[in-house]
Parts: sequence; structure tokens; C-alpha cells
Amino acid sequence: MVPRYSRPQMTAIWSNVNRYRIWFKIEALACEAMAEKGDIPLEAAKIIREKGDKAMAAFSDKDVARIDEIEAETRHDVIAFLTWLAEKIGPESRFVHLGMTSSDVLDTCLAVQLTQAADLLLKDLDSVLAALKKRAIEHKQTVTIGRSHAIHAEPTSFGLKLAGHYAEFKRNRKRLLAAREEIAICAISGAVGTYAHIDPSIEAYVAKNLGLKVEDVSTQVIPRDRHAAFFCTLGVIASGIERLATEVRHLQRSEVREAEEFFHAGQKGSSAMPHKRNPVLSENLTGLARLVRSYVVPALENVTLWHERDISHSSVERNICPDGTIVLDFALMRLSSMMEKLVIYPDQMNANLESLGGVVHSGEVLLALARAGYTREEAYSVVQRAAMATWTKLNTPEGKSFRENLESDPAVSGRLDKEVIEDALDPARHLKALDMIFERVFAD
Repeated sequence: MVPRYSRPQMTAIWSNVNRYRIWFKIEALACEAMAEKGDIPLEAAKIIREKGDKAMAAFSDKDVARIDEIEAETRHDVIAFLTWLAEKIGPESRFVHLGMTSSDVLDTCLAVQLTQAADLLLKDLDSVLAALKKRAIEHKQTVTIGRSHAIHAEPTSFGLKLAGHYAEFKRNRKRLLAAREEIAICAISGAVGTYAHIDPSIEAYVAKNLGLKVEDVSTQVIPRDRHAAFFCTLGVIASGIERLATEVRHLQRSEVREAEEFFHAGQKGSSAMPHKRNPVLSENLTGLARLVRSYVVPALENVTLWHERDISHSSVERNICPDGTIVLDFALMRLSSMMEKLVIYPDQMNANLESLGGVVHSGEVLLALARAGYTREEAYSVVQRAAMATWTKLNTPEGKSFRENLESDPAVSGRLDKEVIEDALDPARHLKALDMIFERVFAD
């Protein structure tokens, strides 16, 4: 992924240094387990660990270049690494990789990297949740207009809007925890996964020391339905990011202007129009979410491999694993910062709420008429008639408010107490369940 959308914490997980260190750790742990079992000399395992640790501690670009040089001849990345390791360890290296196959190292390493990435993404989600909770509680009583089909519907609370996004990201955190558990799998079962050349106890030892579980049935590779589920989860999280980013983009439109991204001192919105204040962060998040979702289909297609294994999945994962996690990590941190600094305009929310002359209270008036004895059909006809009269002459000299049109209607005049209408037109009626909802959402 390009540096512009990368954070060092996540990119480090996918670096050559981290990858080769995990490879060595897997090999060293396997040797230690074999030594305990009596399959190789204890002294050999000790030398492999000591010399390997020393080599990995001093690992540099020079070592990467040497491994690349070997791979250019062998055309095999794991063999190239093992050859380089043998140069560092000496004669005892003959016990390294004993009974193992390349996928034992590659797939187990990938599991470690994906769990490391998941742990960082979980922290990112915690930051998003903290920002949303703070702003939701802050604006719990901030009345705004709810919209359906992008048209004014009924009053709601801006805090309730944010609480809904909080609940979604809380669900996404649970999904990611489940995906992390499913991907945290070790497989060291040898060629075609039969354990013919390596005892299952070796796999169990390595898994335990890496914080992984053992694959139920390895086909030489870890089945890719696990990886597909992981990337599907990343895609769902990305969609949650885009849903919130799209809300911010709509609210920042000039015609709405109920909220906007923080505009920094010295920030410029346009090279041609100095007045511009554009929703660049939320637009950027929309694009990044598309990227993350684009990695889901390749992950799903990787599930189907020929027989016990092939490497059609390998080139895909070399791209989508680092890129998908790096982009999502960046997007989540950008989102949490954007929401922490989001500028909110309650006065403009109230102005928009009242801009249609009160027709947004039609639903509550409908209920009031029904309670007063009107049939539903009669009540609906009366309310819609008053609402349409308000809509059609809105902002004209002869225009009247929804309340005025309603009270002047012969079907209402003298039949309904004005206090009942007054109560039905009160936006606060729409906030009465907030305490219950907030208690339910923020119970944690």
C-alpha cells in the first residue's frame, strides 16, 4: 500500500523483518519440540535457537538481499530462507525443517501476522467507539430532522444518529474478534497434511507457543474459508465506515450544513475557489472502504484450490493481506479523529427542522386525531390535506404553517383541542425513549 495511507504500526507487521523472524520462530519451536521428543539432539536445538536468534536480531537489508539472491536461483522463497539460515547456523541446520513442508511455515506465519493485524484493528475500533460514544452522549438531546429517502421525515436526536453507528461498530468489533479466533490457526502437518513425517505433538507445541490453535484437518495448507471469513469481516467493517462517512458528507452539504469536518488553520479547500470547505476526509474514507471491500472477492475465490493444495492463492494473499489490513487500519484511525473533531451546528439543525412549516409533525398529529375519534382514513386525509397546502405555498406571501392550515380545516376546527395539537407539534415527544435506548446501547 502507498505510504500516504499507511501507518508504521501496521506496515511493520508485513515487513520482511517481521515475516522472517516469524519463520525462524516457527522453525526453532519445531526443533525444540522435536528435541523434547527425542527426535533430534537437545544440543542441536539449543544451537539453532541461539545462533538463529542472534542472526535475526542483527537482520538487515543485507540479509534480505542475500535471501533474494538465493531465491533468484532456487525459485523457492522458503528454501531460500532455509539456505540463508543454514549459513548462519552451521551443521546443526540439518535438523531445521525436519519433516515439514513449506506451507507449514507460510500458513502458520500468515496466521500470526493476521492475528497481529487483528489486534491492532481491534484497538482502532476501540478508538472509533470511544469517539462515537462521547459525541453521542454530548448530543443526546440535540434535536435534528430525521430523513427517509433523503426527505424530511420526523424529528430525532443527533446523539441517537451517532448511537446507531456506535452500535454497528460494536457489532463489528465482535465480528472481528470471531474472525481473529478463526484465523489464529497453526498447521504443521507435513506434505498433504498426513503427519507422515512429523508428529502431531510438534504442531501442538508450536501452536501453543505462538498463541494459536491447531487446524482440525489440514490439506497441507490451512483451508482458505478461514481467510475468506476474515476478509468478509474487514469488508463489513469498511461498509460501516462508509455509512458514517456518507452521513457526514450529506450533513456538510451547503444546503444542509448541520455538521462538518473540522477545518484546520491554513487549510485550503480549492485551488480556484477560496471559499470552499469540502468533506475531504469522509470522501477519502468512502474511497478507502471501496478498496477494502475489493479484497473480499479474491479472498472468497481463494477457497477453491486443486486437491490438497496449489499456490493460486499465494499471489493474491501477498497483496490483499497487507493492503487490506493497512488500509482499514488507516481508515479507522482517520474516522475516529474525524468524529472527535466533527463540528456540529444545533441551530442549523433546528432551522432545517422548522424549514417546512411544521409538516414533519404530521405523523404525531395523525395519531392525535385517531385518539380523538377520527377514523384512520379520515385522520390521514385531514393531515395530508394540511401538509400539502403547506408544501405547495411554502415561502410564498400567502403561505401558512402546517398548524395554521390544520386548525383552519373545517374537519378539525372546533373538534380538536388546541392543546392537543400543541402537544403533537412538540419535537420533544420524539426524544422520550432516548434514556432507554442509550442505556441499552452503552450498557458496556
